[in-house]
Amino acid sequence: MAIDWGRMAMGIGTGYLGAKIANTEANDKLNADIIKAAGLKFHEKTYPEWEKKQELYEKDYKMVEALHGKQVANYFGEKGLFGTGSGLNDVESILSKYNISKTELNKLDLSTFEDRKASRLEDIQSKERQIMELTTGSSKIGPATIKNQLEGFGEGTGTATETQPSNVEGTPIVPIQERSTMEADVTTGSLFTSKAPDVEGAQARYKHIANTVNELEGYTTNVIYGEGGQINLNMFGERRNEAAAHIALANRLITQNPQQYNQNNAATTAKQQLNYLTVSPFENIATELKVEYNSGSGKLPATLGTPGTTYDANKVLDNGQTIDQIILGTINEIPTGPSGEINEAVLARLIENIPDGLTTNINGEIVNYKQQLKTELAIRSSNFWAKRNI
Repeated sequence: MAIDWGRMAMGIGTGYLGAKIANTEANDKLNADIIKAAGLKFHEKTYPEWEKKQELYEKDYKMVEALHGKQVANYFGEKGLFGTGSGLNDVESILSKYNISKTELNKLDLSTFEDRKASRLEDIQSKERQIMELTTGSSKIGPATIKNQLEGFGEGTGTATETQPSNVEGTPIVPIQERSTMEADVTTGSLFTSKAPDVEGAQARYKHIANTVNELEGYTTNVIYGEGGQINLNMFGERRNEAAAHIALANRLITQNPQQYNQNNAATTAKQQLNYLTVSPFENIATELKVEYNSGSGKLPATLGTPGTTYDANKVLDNGQTIDQIILGTINEIPTGPSGEINEAVLARLIENIPDGLTTNINGEIVNYKQQLKTELAIRSSNFWAKRNI
């Protein structure tokens, strides 16, 4: 049987053409799917995120400019610290540790806010044009090429003037931390020099807090100022312990959260905390016992019920706790320092407010609860802390 080479060639050609058409259609569909996904991502995610970041950038820039001037704002703008909404905090974190040389700063040829804004706008418009060209044009490039061209969409926008690609403007950056990349960069040039510890500033802050607290509560007019709770308020004043504890708590609030507290609102909040820690527990005990409580002050001892009446500190109240457990639980709530040490000023005020009428049993002997607690707290007896699980 003779082979019909012409028919075979036609069949092979038809099969090849069919496969080629099918492959082209598959590639076209794949291209279309990729382009569609890229377009949706751009319009639904990339561009809205870009707009939001531009608003944050402008907010950050203007706040720094208002406080430190254009040159400082432009310097940190080029370093990529803006666009997160916390730019001012980040700048303040650096400037609190370093002096900036205005002479060296003025030598720098820095881009302006408008320059960087235009650069970011061009960046996003370029991406939009790329999307539009792929969407409306007759793209004949392969899927891998399209993917490569669209790589990075939604990853943030940069500027042509930035010098630190890792901190590109418009992308979220971690707020400045101790020895951050930005701080390391700061220490390498002559623009910044490290600041000496601001002892005078800390003392001034502490003095302002003490004044505000004293004005709020009228503790005394004879004040000797110190830092970190070391304060004497009229050696013979009736409210010395209360004032010292109040100041210590206010100082702690401002030190730990200076963005939220100043001496005025810290003084008010600290007073509420002080009452919660040193007065409310005994008022609650008095309510359980259905008697009246009066807090202590200087030479006037705290009282519970009728003067001369005694109460066993191990008495179980209706709430299921003993008086001893309530007091020791409150000691657990007193703020501690960096090394875990208890705030002695607040502890002293708490002890002052323990009623003299409380008693406890030590080895079969009835003793004054306040005196026993003061003794054991003073020597930090391991048995005491273990027994009371403090």
